[in-house]
Amino acid sequence: MTTAGSPIPVAVLRVGGRGDPLELPRQQTAGAAGMDLRADEPVELAPGERRLVPTGIAVAIPPGFEGQIRPRSGLALKHGLGIPNAPGTVDSDYRGEVGVILVNWGREPVRLARGERIAQLVIAPVTRAVLQEVAELPGSDRGGGGFGSTGR
Repeated sequence: MTTAGSPIPVAVLRVGGRGDPLELPRQQTAGAAGMDLRADEPVELAPGERRLVPTGIAVAIPPGFEGQIRPRSGLALKHGLGIPNAPGTVDSDYRGEVGVILVNWGREPVRLARGERIAQLVIAPVTRAVLQEVAELPGSDRGGGGFGSTGR
């Protein structure tokens, strides 16, 4: 059993063969939540363009966990790059190459070299749920108020 904050083993396989092996993802500091994923090929994104960028790795995430693919704040601030489905999910039973969907929300084309850090991978626990159909939901202070209904 693992405790919060203790490392869990995640098997990683290099795939793709697009050049010399890239540095494997790892936390860069003791307090880092994510591991940097790198582009396994050069990419150029025109304004408004999105593309699936390969990372050159496949992973075997243990059952009970998922991989969350999150944007890098520096790329968002400097270039307007983001991940439209953030956070993306890598399921524990997926064994294919990890890809990152990047979108250029900026006004200028963006070029990224092979090996550049493009996203973060966070390994997180998953809570399993069983939905139970009911005739009526229990009440709450908020009730059925929609978007923007709190704080009035």
